[in-house]
Amino acid sequence: MPHVVSTVNVNGVRAAAGKGLLAWLATEPADIVCLQEVRATEQQFHAAIAPALDAGWYVVSAESEAKGRAGVAILSRRPADSSRVGFDEDEFAASGRYVEADFGDLTVGSLYLPTGEAGTPKQEEKERFMASFAAHLNHRAAEAEAAGRHMVVCGDWNIAHTERDIKNWKGNVKKSGFLPGERAWLDALLGDGRWVDVVRALHPHVDGPYSWWSYRGKAFDTDAGWRIDYHLATAGLAARAKEARVERAATYAERWSDHAPVTVQFR
Repeated sequence: MPHVVSTVNVNGVRAAAGKGLLAWLATEPADIVCLQEVRATEQQFHAAIAPALDAGWYVVSAESEAKGRAGVAILSRRPADSSRVGFDEDEFAASGRYVEADFGDLTVGSLYLPTGEAGTPKQEEKERFMASFAAHLNHRAAEAEAAGRHMVVCGDWNIAHTERDIKNWKGNVKKSGFLPGERAWLDALLGDGRWVDVVRALHPHVDGPYSWWSYRGKAFDTDAGWRIDYHLATAGLAARAKEARVERAATYAERWSDHAPVTVQFR
């Protein structure tokens, strides 16, 4: 089973490839890397990461029918045994927001949950996605448990779960990404122990570690970030998590996305 799994929202793979994504992939020890917000056709995506593919990475992906929007992928050191796009919800079938792949006894999902905007149809869409995706996750967790398999869903969940997951939580309580209903949704998802927030389990008493900082102002320099990039794993796999880290760039100038990779090592 793969031992190191990383996830990062690349904020447009064609731009990220030139800014440092390819250099990061060339030295990254992960067995699997989940990407979100690829924002490219499959042909454009493969062209952008061609050096990584030439170096031996394999890829499964799901592009969005909306040009220049969303898009998710899973890079791996060996080919996936099988893969699936979406989660049996027609409204989001071609949205480029979820893909999962099997590697031996492990299933990996790459998720880009909608951003939302409080009090608008975008938030209603986000909440419909959340409801359908929660049902999918509960079903998949039960399947994995029955089959003796493991699963981890990595990606940009676009929700800061608790006050520890966002620096300026007081200023965001009425904004999408930190709404009470969104946080309660994560409470319910994690409440029965079938799914575990791996990074928080390994770092239970710290603020952050944040994984997204706005490009505006000095958010990165002052670490005024959000922790919205999660590894949610089934309980048996989560128990094997050994280390989790956010691969934050050393300086603002060295960033190749507004997100930083989040990497988990399993025993």
